[in-house]
Amino acid sequence: MKTDKSNILALLRNSADFVSGQQICEKLGVSRTAVWKVINQLKEEGYQIESVSRRGYRLSASPDILSSSEIASRLTTKWAGQKLYYFDETGSTNIDAKKCAEEGAPHGTTVIANMQTAGRGRRGRMWQSPPGSAIYMTIMLKPDFAPDKASMLTLVMALSVADAIAETTGLQAGIKWPNDVVVNAKKVCGILTEMNVESDYIQHVVIGVGINTNNGSPEEFPEEIRQTATSLKIESGAHISRAALIERVLFHFEKNYDMFVSTLDLSGLMEAYDKRLLNLDAEVRVLDPKGEYSGIARGINSSGELLVEKDNGDIVQVYAGEVSVRGVYGYV
Repeated sequence: MKTDKSNILALLRNSADFVSGQQICEKLGVSRTAVWKVINQLKEEGYQIESVSRRGYRLSASPDILSSSEIASRLTTKWAGQKLYYFDETGSTNIDAKKCAEEGAPHGTTVIANMQTAGRGRRGRMWQSPPGSAIYMTIMLKPDFAPDKASMLTLVMALSVADAIAETTGLQAGIKWPNDVVVNAKKVCGILTEMNVESDYIQHVVIGVGINTNNGSPEEFPEEIRQTATSLKIESGAHISRAALIERVLFHFEKNYDMFVSTLDLSGLMEAYDKRLLNLDAEVRVLDPKGEYSGIARGINSSGELLVEKDNGDIVQVYAGEVSVRGVYGYV
């Protein structure tokens, strides 16, 4: 839900010229005093706003700050992120989103933090979450479909993040199946999906996303992941607006989720996903606890399983679960 502050910020951001105080008052139904207070608050937060008598206000520069107002002012979605919580510091946005679900928050509620103290990755691994350099966000969903469909949502989010990164930065963002988002053969994003089920009915699903955004050098990553991790700033050479990227992630996720729900499988997204799939038509090593094997990755099926063609021509459907897939010569 947009506040007066986020609405005023949106008006200024979307105007190429000055916006008069009277225009703001009439459009938003607020007083001149309220407008003046918000403009001053924004200036104190670091926004560069020109104020010219008889012309009004113009936003000339925005800092890379995260706040509810900054993010809400950019949103164009119908439901994704329309209920928004922002924390400068929290334990885990996934845990916060689960709490929101239990307290009756609506489908699409999104939790964003500048820093996490208890972030987790796949299989319970710690996810490094320093302040100011990355995106930590979780969207909470209350879907009306069977629990066995929920695992595909991780792939829906991976596609959405890759699309958002490519659109925002111009980088060639790819996906290492099923849900690692990769730039230049290094990981920039991890995704963790968790579900609460009662009596074969989904109470809620939370999808956590961590994107390495403005980490300035490889040395900022823990030594054990330094060879396989990178950031958007390292790869592009430019500082990335985290709020702008969050908006694009939510935009693409809403669109892709609605497509998924219309069929309850990935049939409508398979082509787009395969275009991002880094291993497509390449040799991969499947690390299955029942026995490792190699083959050629042929894309995903409508259930999100990776199709791997073995030497004898058989096509194996690989389910994510506890199976990992690696490139024969490295991480990708």
